[in-house]
Amino acid sequence: MLTVHFGAGNIGRGFIGEILNQNNSEIAFVDVNEQVIDALNKEKKYTIEEASDEGALIKVDNVYGINNAKNPAKVVDTIAQADLVTTAIGPNILPLIAPLIAQGIQKREELKNNTPIDVIACENMIGGSTFLKQEVMSHIENEHTANYLEKYVGFPDAAVDRIVPQQTHADPLKVTVESYKEWVVSLQGMKNTELKLKQVHYVEDLAPFIERKLFTVNTGHATVAYNGAFAGYQTIDESLRDEKVLNEVKNVLHETGALLIDKWGFNQKEHTAYIEKILSRFQNPRLSDDVTRVGRTPIRKLGYDERFIRPIREAVERGLEVDALIATVAKALRYDNPNDSESVELQKMLAEKSISSVIQEVTQLSNDEIQEKIIKKYEKISKV
Repeated sequence: MLTVHFGAGNIGRGFIGEILNQNNSEIAFVDVNEQVIDALNKEKKYTIEEASDEGALIKVDNVYGINNAKNPAKVVDTIAQADLVTTAIGPNILPLIAPLIAQGIQKREELKNNTPIDVIACENMIGGSTFLKQEVMSHIENEHTANYLEKYVGFPDAAVDRIVPQQTHADPLKVTVESYKEWVVSLQGMKNTELKLKQVHYVEDLAPFIERKLFTVNTGHATVAYNGAFAGYQTIDESLRDEKVLNEVKNVLHETGALLIDKWGFNQKEHTAYIEKILSRFQNPRLSDDVTRVGRTPIRKLGYDERFIRPIREAVERGLEVDALIATVAKALRYDNPNDSESVELQKMLAEKSISSVIQEVTQLSNDEIQEKIIKKYEKISKV
């Protein structure tokens, strides 16, 4: 088995790479980071360390790297022979790799490789693989190839969950991760149904799982970051030692939990236990994640279908509370990190435009009542 995996960063190596390796897959990591790619080609293996009491060390081997900036033809040739394609590169980068995937699919067709293959985007977004398929299709002009893609190439959506903090090691390939991991893949859209990975959960309906993860883990994590940064803290675990920040996060997760229970019928007791599990993961001092990493790209995180605005919209439609979510959105708007290009852009917008126009532009909200609540909360905390 051969997998082409786009993204040789910490999540790619420390999460997707581990599971692929435990399924006896050779892994071709595709990235533009020369240091990491060169190290992969030299060592052919790397080590994952779990941030737990046991501190287990996991060896991942049978790996190599391809620099897609320097050798795109090799990426295309490898996709043409691969059994699976995965990504962990960030939603904003998916359009940049779409041309290479399109060329790889075209090469498979030229070689008459009719073995079905799935392309799975393992990103923190709803419908990541569906989005990637649209981007790939935009680079395929030949109708015959488009038909080939529809017949033999699947783009099943996925939900992934593992905390991999920002870190540095003497060994550029070593990566520290939490012990918890969850990878859920939709059976809808799969073309190679014979290839099912161990440690991956396959489901008919992915939506409840991906929204539970996004509105609990991602919303919760970002809530800690923006409230922690507002309170002057540097790390996630440090922020959560402040009872006020902890309560703000609990209040947000209570609101998203009420939405998830109302929408998907999750058991309340089980979901409360899920929230407690998530909070314990955030509080793990061995992960010591920086608020700047978790809070980065605030404009994207405040998007219409993202972790704050989507649950606010859907909760309001159901007559549910959103006060804690709105308070965190106000703090996300106040998030000022000179080393984050989106934060810099957001603060520039706020300096040059009215708060109302910025909220509308960033969130795309059309509900005047929600916008007004965000404005009032933003103006209130701006006086602090």
